Amino acid sequence: MPKYDVIVIGGGHNGLVTAAYLARAGRKVLVLERRSLVGGCAVTEEIWPGYKVSTGAYLTSLLQERIVQELELERFGYQVDAKDPAFFSVFPDGRHFFMWQDRAKTLAEIAKFSHRDAGVYPAYEDQIERLARVVEGLLLTTPPEFPPAAIDLVDYLRLAGKLGGLAAKDMIALVRIFTQSAADFLDEWFESPEVKVTLATDGVIGANGGPRSPGTAYILLHHCMGGVAGHRGLWGFVRGGMGMVSEAIAASGRAKGVEIRTNAAVAKVLVRGGRARGVALESGEEIESAQVASNLDPKLTFLKLLDEGELDPEFVTAIRHFRSEGTSCKINLALSGLPEFTAYPGAPGPQHRATMHICPSIDYIERAWDDAKYGRPSDRPLLELTVPTMYDPSLAPPGKHILGIFLQYAPYTLREGAWDELREPFGDRVISLIEEYAPNIRRIVEHRQVLSPLDLERRFGITGGNIFHGEMSLDQMFLMRPVAGWARYRTPVKGMYLCGSGAHPGGGVMGGPGYNCAREMRKRG
Repeated sequence: MPKYDVIVIGGGHNGLVTAAYLARAGRKVLVLERRSLVGGCAVTEEIWPGYKVSTGAYLTSLLQERIVQELELERFGYQVDAKDPAFFSVFPDGRHFFMWQDRAKTLAEIAKFSHRDAGVYPAYEDQIERLARVVEGLLLTTPPEFPPAAIDLVDYLRLAGKLGGLAAKDMIALVRIFTQSAADFLDEWFESPEVKVTLATDGVIGANGGPRSPGTAYILLHHCMGGVAGHRGLWGFVRGGMGMVSEAIAASGRAKGVEIRTNAAVAKVLVRGGRARGVALESGEEIESAQVASNLDPKLTFLKLLDEGELDPEFVTAIRHFRSEGTSCKINLALSGLPEFTAYPGAPGPQHRATMHICPSIDYIERAWDDAKYGRPSDRPLLELTVPTMYDPSLAPPGKHILGIFLQYAPYTLREGAWDELREPFGDRVISLIEEYAPNIRRIVEHRQVLSPLDLERRFGITGGNIFHGEMSLDQMFLMRPVAGWARYRTPVKGMYLCGSGAHPGGGVMGGPGYNCAREMRKRG
């Protein structure tokens, strides 16, 4: 049998990060990917002739700068254009709201809705910056053991040291942000409904909860970490689409000897004497290795790749209870022109360079969540629209555009009907909703792809279509991710590790789980 030091199961961006770092440490690494291209949810696919679409993930910000620098990703083709404006929101009364990179311009926009809010916004932004900086310091660290043993007290002291630099009011804010709802958190700062709903969207993207659900304040903070071109909190479009993130990491790994095989689906991890010894492919081929890292989500890793007899029954039960159902839908459109908003006429315009929101109030989003929590696709969902071709025209034929729609909520488990029947009618409903604000949208759509949570599961191999590999709630984060006692990338099977978003620090195109896993694997030879 072929022999490798490490086999990485799944060529998503985290698995590629793990492989690239281990290769730099001198390991002989093989990455096995079931699809014909690497990247997991961070891919660029030509789904219609001439249109190169980021079918899953669509923006970057969270990718850690340390990883970008150490893997030399820019040398391998990674380029990002920072969004400006950051946001564009439209409202039923015909008003609109921009948020810009330039704080002064943003304050002028906020003042249209509330002079008071314009006055407090700098303090809000500064506090978010301080909190994000502290939490970011935990992203590339291994969580301490839980429950702690005496030998692990050093890890807890180190953690306390990272938090110790916060002022008392910021420490209180940090504790509260982990448990508050996004709406409650924003209510403490602002009075304008328009300002609050624009900021609240970051608290519910990818979440199983509405803006009034406890814990969504942390999701808001999570999306404010990272940055582009040295500017914290900015999001950007990757030249060539999100697949270029993955391709750059893969190229960096290959330059150090990483071998990547596509169309190579893994059927099971080979375990002998309680230790991982390699993998068996669906083709029947067996490949031996000293260590195995899984970039798959926890449920697929432990309930599909391993026999339950290799695991403690309590651990299996905990993994079965790990919540992994998604409520997000991604719709990709090929357009012959640009949507023209009645609230801000003209095309092209600055609105098309922003993330465009259709979600006029906190109550609107909460009602959308009410539908989903009872197993119904939202009658009027929250929509985030982006046009990557405004920054990179090469993604579409001349004069054409791509419009990505990421929306909440579309529950994986439906009370009535099935997604294979409801997918296209739901897509029609979304187009009708956009039409209320941009009346020309229907006549400029040339092609459409609707990816329900079921489709996300099928296409990208993520259980329940959950884009984070599992809910990012307080009981499933940090030293509880994926389950208590196993948050340090090791698994109950010796020599086997978890390197995907089901491990700390969770979801997003971040690379943190892959980076941390590689460090732990190097420690253990």
